[in-house]
Amino acid sequence: MKITSIETFTNEFVCFVRVTTEDGSKGWGQTAPYYADIIAEIIHRQVAPYVLGQSSDNIDALVDLVNDREHKFPGSHLRRAIGGIDLALWDWKGKQAGKPVCELIGGTPGKIRAYASSMKRDITPADEVRRFKKLQQELGFDAFKFRIGSECGHDQDEWPGRTEAIVSEVRKGLGENATLLVDANSCYSPAKAIEVGKYLEGHGVTHYEEPCPYWEYEQTKEVTEALSLDITGGEQDCEISSWKHIIEEKIVDILQPDICYLGGLSRTLQVTRMAEEAGMICTPHSANLSLVTLFTMHLIRAIPNAGSYLEFSIEEEDYYPWQYGLLMNDPYKIEDGKVTVDSTPGWGAEISPEWLDKASYQISEMA
Repeated sequence: MKITSIETFTNEFVCFVRVTTEDGSKGWGQTAPYYADIIAEIIHRQVAPYVLGQSSDNIDALVDLVNDREHKFPGSHLRRAIGGIDLALWDWKGKQAGKPVCELIGGTPGKIRAYASSMKRDITPADEVRRFKKLQQELGFDAFKFRIGSECGHDQDEWPGRTEAIVSEVRKGLGENATLLVDANSCYSPAKAIEVGKYLEGHGVTHYEEPCPYWEYEQTKEVTEALSLDITGGEQDCEISSWKHIIEEKIVDILQPDICYLGGLSRTLQVTRMAEEAGMICTPHSANLSLVTLFTMHLIRAIPNAGSYLEFSIEEEDYYPWQYGLLMNDPYKIEDGKVTVDSTPGWGAEISPEWLDKASYQISEMA
């Protein structure tokens, strides 16, 4: 079935992509959030010209075609643009087959344990504990991730003593049975990361994300080899060659690909298969409640080397206003600390017409 049009609906934060084939059937995807209006331009100028008129059936071949034709433009922007179309085609494929995407890739609908993921560094330890306890009591979360250090912080804390305080107070407030995860967002040198890591181990933290600048792979490997808790990372990496190095060299213990950053489901499945062959676990990155979390839910229900839980943002409208009002339905209902992938064909997302009406619109069509 030939692809006849590619449409984008975008604002600064979110870009939805709609692909239509010659019989009028459609699929919806989304690019990675932030500067999404820039990615929409790349879709129409650097991706659509190669995709229009091609068969919609072989998604892997289309992704490879764009990469080949635009080989002078490696990196995040082009991968995000490719991903928007890839994800729309998977939705189209699921709707054509009458199956959810997870079934197309070998999985089944069902429940997934989620961890409550905090994005805040300006929050005090006491306030973080209060909102975690509320989520623990009201929604049944039993795993929680919070921020330590400062983002790309060159060994500096967000304010003096915050890291030690939040680790100890969250552990005390949530109890010994709660699973604790932390994200350093590339804050530390290896020596400092190891020092902090030993403190984390003493408080039963099990997941230590991006301890060193993520692009400094050997620094991260030094930390991985020095500590017993799981060192995790990979969300920023969008090139398959980078992933080969990360996996072959065991840079981290647990891999965190982001479906939208990496360039769609097809490329993410390449990474999860390489990881499976190497005996490594994937706990994907999905740090907001746009469609990336829904894409990740389907992935986790399908791959044999999925980690223990789904990243689930707990930030409300006052912090991430752009992630609200996107959908007509609610695929993110939490019950007993779990979300559910249902059997709706495709991704199961119903994009809000009101949101689309307010978005900037572009279309590329087959000549």
